Amino acid sequence: QVQVVESGGGLVQAGGSLRLACVLSGTIFRINSMGWYRQAPGKQRDLVATFTSTLSGGVTTYATTYADSVKGRFTISRDNAKNTVYLQMNSLKPEDTAVYYCNGRVNGRPTDWGQGTQVTVFA
Repeated sequence: QVQVVESGGGLVQAGGSLRLACVLSGTIFRINSMGWYRQAPGKQRDLVATFTSTLSGGVTTYATTYADSVKGRFTISRDNAKNTVYLQMNSLKPEDTAVYYCNGRVNGRPTDWGQGTQVTVFA
């Protein structure tokens, strides 16, 4: 099973930016989809952003989705050569404070959950 390790979190003032990274390890033939989730204290884990790759007729296309609360501020991207998925977070708000996790499907199977990375935004 593919493992993930998240990094890049930290303490940032409102309006600032952070870039999170999710490094995948293990035997990887194809990243089918990956998502970033976040969980604030006392709250459920919510989906923040996803990307999905679709192979059709030998052509791979990518689609992204975002939670309404982060649209226009967060961007999910990937570097296939590095087996890494990123989450660029701009214009951060205190309500973005949470532990951020990545998870998805690789080689058609779900990845493990990592330890997450803490993001704290202060006003």
